[in-house]
Amino acid sequence: MRKEYLIVVIVMYLFFAACSDKQNDAQVQRKDITEMVFASGMLEADNQYNLTAQTDGHLIQMNFEEGTLVTKGQVIAVIDNNQNIINAESAGQLHTIASNNTLSSAPALQEIKANIIAATAKVKLDEQQLERYKRLYASNSVSRTEYDNIQLSLTNSQSNLKALKEQYGNQQISANQQEIVQRYASKVSNVLENQNKITAINTGKVYVKKKQLGDYVRKGDVIAIIGNPSVIYAKLNVDETIMSKLKKGQTVMIKLNTNKTKVYKASITQILPAFDETSRSFIVKAYFDKKLDLNITGTQLEANIMIGTKKNALVIPLAYLNYGNKVMLKEDSKMITVKTGIVSNEWVEIISGLEVGQTIIKEEP
Repeated sequence: MRKEYLIVVIVMYLFFAACSDKQNDAQVQRKDITEMVFASGMLEADNQYNLTAQTDGHLIQMNFEEGTLVTKGQVIAVIDNNQNIINAESAGQLHTIASNNTLSSAPALQEIKANIIAATAKVKLDEQQLERYKRLYASNSVSRTEYDNIQLSLTNSQSNLKALKEQYGNQQISANQQEIVQRYASKVSNVLENQNKITAINTGKVYVKKKQLGDYVRKGDVIAIIGNPSVIYAKLNVDETIMSKLKKGQTVMIKLNTNKTKVYKASITQILPAFDETSRSFIVKAYFDKKLDLNITGTQLEANIMIGTKKNALVIPLAYLNYGNKVMLKEDSKMITVKTGIVSNEWVEIISGLEVGQTIIKEEP
């Protein structure tokens, strides 16, 4: 009985040992292989932007919630900044005054105009007086000195009239210049006043509401994140070492953290040229081939980018490739170095060093 039991144990040991060896074996074979590289990322709405405050103050109106659809130019929040309002009112009043000063009825122009009328009358009177003294001088009724004094008086009157007319023109120019200055100052103040109103830059959907009613905000604070809800894309963070392999149009297989059992197909549409310091990676945009069955942003994702495909390639399982591109042959447990090609999630192409049908094993830990 003991002998029969011992035989059974030996047979079972040999059976499981053989199975174990078989499980550690892999044959070099030929098959189609697709090279893929991994990238992480998140979902983002097309044309997504941060709507920011352009002035300081308390939020006294909030006309939106997360999920609200807004249109371009729509006022979605209001900031209470009285200084901007007061400045706009003051600038508007100063522009009105400056504008009135350009009219012919303006007090300054009216005063000069009255002086011009008086000076014109004085010139006419002096001209008449000169004609009279001219006749008297011809008849020796007045002296040369008296005649010259009347002539000098006319010259002074004419000079005074000319100066007043120039003063009138200069006053018009000055009034017009001041009107232009105040007009643009009023426009600037109106712009600043309008910054109290937070308006949507583009039509879209509010995905994130960053502030609440009554919050004090400063210029530059993000109030909301808005994007185009009709187009959601994958924003991928790609390591710089594989950037040279990426091209527009390459297929991307994506799994979302919300449902890792489903795979979505997308294509690389844009490769941003600048290195992103925040994520310490390059940014690649991949747009889905079909519209997503969910309309959310911000969810994390895993992506595999298909770099290239090779038909009938000589391959081994990736798990059997050791550090330094070494593999272990089963026949003599000898470690050899191979030259590799493209790599997929499960397989690695062997360019040289192995042949079809050879058996390799995993290195013992």
